Amino acid sequence: MKPSHEFKKFCLVILMGTLIISLWGCSTCFVKNQNQPASYPIDSNVQTTAERMIAFPFTQTPKPPVDRLSRVSEYDNYGYGAWTFGAPLPVESRNDSAPSGIMPAGYAVPALPPKAKLLNFFTISDIHITDKEAPNQLIYLQQLNPTYAGQNTSIYSPIMMYTTHVLDAAIQTANALHREKAFDFGISLGDTCNSTQYNELRWYIDVIDGKVITPSSGAHLGADTIDYQKPFKAAGLDKTIPFYQALGNHDHFIIGSFPVDADPSLGIRNSYTSGTVWAVADILSPNFAAFPVLFNMENMKATPKYYQGVIDGSTPLGKIIKAGKAGDPGFASPPTVAADPDRRSLTRTEWISEYFKTTSNPVGHGFNLVDPTQPSGFACYSFLPKSNIPLKIIVLDDTQSETDGSKDIHGHGYLDANRLAWLKAELAAGQAANQLMIIAAHIPIAVAKIGDETEWWLGDRAASTKPNWWIDSTAPTQNAITLKELVDTLQNTPNLLMWISGHRHLNTVKAFVSPDPTKPEKGFWQVETSSLHDFPQQFRTFEIYLNSDYTISIKTINIDPAVKAGTPAATSRKYAIAA
Repeated sequence: MKPSHEFKKFCLVILMGTLIISLWGCSTCFVKNQNQPASYPIDSNVQTTAERMIAFPFTQTPKPPVDRLSRVSEYDNYGYGAWTFGAPLPVESRNDSAPSGIMPAGYAVPALPPKAKLLNFFTISDIHITDKEAPNQLIYLQQLNPTYAGQNTSIYSPIMMYTTHVLDAAIQTANALHREKAFDFGISLGDTCNSTQYNELRWYIDVIDGKVITPSSGAHLGADTIDYQKPFKAAGLDKTIPFYQALGNHDHFIIGSFPVDADPSLGIRNSYTSGTVWAVADILSPNFAAFPVLFNMENMKATPKYYQGVIDGSTPLGKIIKAGKAGDPGFASPPTVAADPDRRSLTRTEWISEYFKTTSNPVGHGFNLVDPTQPSGFACYSFLPKSNIPLKIIVLDDTQSETDGSKDIHGHGYLDANRLAWLKAELAAGQAANQLMIIAAHIPIAVAKIGDETEWWLGDRAASTKPNWWIDSTAPTQNAITLKELVDTLQNTPNLLMWISGHRHLNTVKAFVSPDPTKPEKGFWQVETSSLHDFPQQFRTFEIYLNSDYTISIKTINIDPAVKAGTPAATSRKYAIAA
């Protein structure tokens, strides 16, 4: 697990006005209302990883193969999912002085206390609210292809049964921390949904709003008896915390992978609301000969085909049913499910519009700030969290486009010409106004190997048509900017503090070192926030300070949701550790 960090940014700033001091509040009381479903309060002991950390044995023997992830009843036999609280994770100072870091050679951290606290906020990411009963999943391929899909928990993991419960616990934990040290805002870095469904997004927004959640679909099997299916009353985010949103690839591509309408003959859109289980070929085996296009959505049309299955909501452990090879015994015809129109796939525009149907603040959750002259579905905006502090948050959509022409998995970083122009204008305006800046985007940059499904998109044909295509701006990609050009643009913006992101489900910190040792202010940090879906199921807090020497310190700490024993969120933690 990556440690929490405190790191420095060399930058001069001008402060306007006075700082607002954080306020303390009283504890939350939970009262069960007999006229509504039960709530799941968190543990009263809320601590950060700087105070304690989840611990468990790293190696268990014997170790079953990954294609047996669905054998939940066997987890206890192997000791999977057992955990306890262990030693804290110390806050590690990351000065990264020159020549390898972003601070000047010989830089010494100034004595505490800092001159001023500029900002306090939290990030969540990759929540992957999942309709586990939807007919168009890829569950069977995860079992069929353990080498390449076995660890893809967006496809299958028993944690998919409890995604709304974990979000509810995380929101309650953020509320508790807010009462101790007030947040200026919170932001989600994308992948709220697992597969761009209407009901997934409504569950997400409604948890934040504190509404009653019915975490099932179709026939609502087990809604009266099964813990992960029972309706419950979410606590809701404290209304004094402004909450903002970024767009992730799972929010507008099927299972984060392919545009829903790119090839209508594939029938992807209809598969969401169908009453029969989806049958597709094995599309998760990479074709290395076609590098960097390792996957191709057109392969869905190949044979043999496999019915992908669903979770049986009437079973306590979430049994996989209706999965198998087309034509095999029991699969002479498509398995059926109860169709549900609320499973429909949302377009970008529809996804954004749902954020205006909320009781949390601000209405629109940032999309109310999108320039109205931009085209429909534009998901970039900026805001000043505190009117008297010159620090701007730039929320950037760096996911691939539905119309980029790629047939590969759409998990790469990407900017079209319009988004790139907008970003450059925001950076230039912030620099001219002497504002510090933070970019909040779903996909991180320069952290994955070339050809990886999470790296900056290089174009489906660039590798075979242009030498050195990863650094050559003339390579025939359909991305408006190469990774090198993007990093150069960011480093030529001295007031940029950091790029924050999710996507990889990891807690990492990376220093982008200035190319000029005499100008350390060109360096910036990248901080990734892990997923609430997969272990460690954490979110992050960020505190930004002005030091006495007018450098900037950023303190970030990982937060475990304070799940209470016996609740559905506690079961999810067990499964996340086991998986």
